[in-house]
Amino acid sequence: MFTRRQALLGAAATAMLAAMPPLAAAANETEIAALPREKVALVAPPYVHAHEQVATGGPKVVEFTMPIVEKTVVIDDEGTEFQAMTFDGSMPGPMMVVHEGDYVELTLINPETNSLPHNIDFHAATGALGGGALTLINPGEQVTLRFKATRTGTFVYHCAPEGAMIPWHVVSGMSGTIMVLPRDGLKNEKGETLTYDKVFYVGENDLYVPRDEEGNFKTYESHGDSYADTVEVMRGLIPTHVVFNGAKGALTGDNAMKAKVGETVLIVHSQANRDTRPHLIGGHGDYVWEQGKFANPPAKDLETWFIRGGSAGAALYTFLQPGIYAYVNHNLIEAVELGATAHFVVEGEWDDDLMKQVAAPGPIPMN
Repeated sequence: MFTRRQALLGAAATAMLAAMPPLAAAANETEIAALPREKVALVAPPYVHAHEQVATGGPKVVEFTMPIVEKTVVIDDEGTEFQAMTFDGSMPGPMMVVHEGDYVELTLINPETNSLPHNIDFHAATGALGGGALTLINPGEQVTLRFKATRTGTFVYHCAPEGAMIPWHVVSGMSGTIMVLPRDGLKNEKGETLTYDKVFYVGENDLYVPRDEEGNFKTYESHGDSYADTVEVMRGLIPTHVVFNGAKGALTGDNAMKAKVGETVLIVHSQANRDTRPHLIGGHGDYVWEQGKFANPPAKDLETWFIRGGSAGAALYTFLQPGIYAYVNHNLIEAVELGATAHFVVEGEWDDDLMKQVAAPGPIPMN
C-alpha cells in the first residue's frame, strides 16, 4: 500500500527506509538500560552547553531534544531575506558534547508547521548514512535515534534527505557539530593535559541567494517557492554570502565573543559544504586539531588552519593581549566582501614587551 507518508518522503527516501535494519539490533539493551542518563538542554551557538572536560564515572546515555525550524531570516545589513532550515532554530545547529563511550540519544522533532521532510546524518556515528535512514521524518512526526560515541573529536552533523534535497538543506542552514571528548580530556603531543576556560562554536555557511533581472536579491513566500531558483544558483558553485553563525556580522559588535587576557579558549569551527581557512588576526592556534580528531596529536603554533568541507576542527589559544581580534576565513574576499568575519573582544592589561608602538605616526623628518 502506498501511504501518504511515502508520498511525502519521495521514492528514493522510501527505498532508503525499506533498507533499514530491524530495530532489534545486536545492542545489549539490558546493559544500556542500566546506564545513568543525563538530559542536556542545548544552547544556541557560539555558546556551548555546560559539560565536563574530564569524564567522571563511566559511560552514560546523554539525551538531547532538537526541533527542526523552517523560518525566514535576515542574513546581512542590507536586509536580505533567506529561507532558512535550521536545527533548533539556529544557524549552525547547536553543538553537542559527550565523552567517548557515551551513548547519544537524540529526539528529532519535525513540527506540523514545517513543510518539508528532514533527517540527521551524524558524521560521528557508525552505521550506513550516519543515522539518516533511521531519522527521516515528515512534518508532524518525531523520531529518537541512539548511537554510541566510539571515536573522539569534532564531527559535523547535517540534514541529508535525498538527491538534490541534501545540498539544498545543508546550504539552507541545516548543519551543526558534535564534540566527543576523550574520557580523560584533551592532551598535547606529550600526553599532557590541556584544558580550556571557554569554548565557542563558529559554524560557517555558504549561502546562495537568487537575484532578479536587476541584480537585487529575491524574496520568496516559502521554502518550496525558493527551491528552483536556489538550486540554479547552487549549481554555479559561487556563494552570494559566506557567513559565520547565520548572518554577516552575527559575531561582531554586541554579539562578539568575549574573553580575558590569560584565558584559554577552545574554538570549534565547522563547514558542512566547502573548505575554509580560519585565522585569528593577532593570535595563533597554540594547539590545533585541524582534522578535528583528538586521537591524533595537535599541531602547534599555527597561523591559519584548514577545515575540509564536511568536517569540523578545533583550536586552543590563550589570549595574551587585550583588544578586538578579528577571526576570519582567510580567503579575505570571502571575509571582507561576503561576510566571513567574527570578533573576539578581550579585556586585560597591555604587554609592551609583546607589542609596542615605538613612534607614533607623524610627518616624515626633513634632513
